[in-house]
Amino acid sequence: MGGSRGAWAVVLVVVLACVPGGWEVSGGAVTVTPADVASAVLVAVALARLAAGGRRLPRAALLLLPLVAAATAATWAAPDPLAALPGLLRFTQVFVLVPLAVVVLLPERRDVRPVAGAVVAAALVQGAIGCVQAASGSGASYAGEHVRAVGTFGAGDVMAMATLVSYGLVIALAVGLTARGLARAAALVTAAVLAVPLALSLSRGAWLAMLCAAAAMLAGRAAISRRRGAAPAVASLLAGACGLVVLTGASGAAARPAEPEADVIAARLSSITSSFSQPDRSVGDRYSLWQTALNMWRDRPLLGAGPKGFAAGRDAYAPLDLSSGSDTDDPVSGYRRQPLLSPHNMYLLVLSEQGVLGLAAFALLLAGLAVWSLRRLARARRPSGRAAGLAAVGVLAWQIADFAYADVGGAVSLVMSVMLGLTLWWATGAAAERGPGR
Repeated sequence: MGGSRGAWAVVLVVVLACVPGGWEVSGGAVTVTPADVASAVLVAVALARLAAGGRRLPRAALLLLPLVAAATAATWAAPDPLAALPGLLRFTQVFVLVPLAVVVLLPERRDVRPVAGAVVAAALVQGAIGCVQAASGSGASYAGEHVRAVGTFGAGDVMAMATLVSYGLVIALAVGLTARGLARAAALVTAAVLAVPLALSLSRGAWLAMLCAAAAMLAGRAAISRRRGAAPAVASLLAGACGLVVLTGASGAAARPAEPEADVIAARLSSITSSFSQPDRSVGDRYSLWQTALNMWRDRPLLGAGPKGFAAGRDAYAPLDLSSGSDTDDPVSGYRRQPLLSPHNMYLLVLSEQGVLGLAAFALLLAGLAVWSLRRLARARRPSGRAAGLAAVGVLAWQIADFAYADVGGAVSLVMSVMLGLTLWWATGAAAERGPGR
């Protein structure tokens, strides 16, 4: 598989993100996970590499500076800057330090392979665990039944497995759209396998985000194929169509009433269309949290309430119909009632905690990565480059869509940091094409 020692430091973060548990510090206000420790080592190794002169950051990495500046200004202007400081450190870790460390430690294109392979392998393992949970009734509770696939992350982080599986699916689909022969078949089979636990995760946001990612990758592949004639375009579109069928067809078991999981998936799918006219409790609470974030922003429009400010000030701005918490239950952790401490929308979280300046910096980062990724994809010539480009486009499309339904939290956020780092690596051209073996 190849890869430098730096690449394996990135792999370690991905692997340890799947290890449950952690250590509470500062009186339980902050939880440090094994993946956090690995990310600290990763950043330290990258800093040592930079100090030794072995690598230089691409100038395009300056795109991250407004993000740091806005978050720092919001922390300084917060009602309690000391209480906001852990939030600043976490935000910087997830969106700046780890992505930049990934760019520094992947000097060659071949270094990406073990990292991408680790993400797919972790997705397959977590997906397999999730399928067993759904089939055996040992997953997280949904509608009174323990049928929700959550992997090793547990009911307290129901989005984590769906997120990791989605990343693996994007990578597999990117390879399936660009490779040939057995490699294409293996990639599409992997995508088909990963679509099953994604469906069993019952995550509506992840489903919609995956469809957005698949559509973006299909469009990108079709645009590339137009330069090479009709035959490659037809083959790619057929492969992409298979991918889309896989994504939606994994829930096709809903047509078989003998399977209880199928009924749950069908009900979950139908709830997407009724989320506006007849929102369930989960959706209703989400709307109330969004309103809370907007109310908070209106009070402090420029710099927001500061990192961690949403959780601290939620009750002062929340509408009366917001629930006191969310019920979670699984056979391992048991029943718990978790407080609703975030708006479940990354854009509104940034807006409420960092104001207009923070949201503008955040939007600038995503837009810059999207534009640069598409430009490099248009210039890619080799299949490996096209696969990397399509994966970058898919990850960005997935993340941009998912941020409308979720925000960062838990150890899987560091896998997201790695994926953003890979996207930044591609978008900035951090590793040039250096010949056939590279």
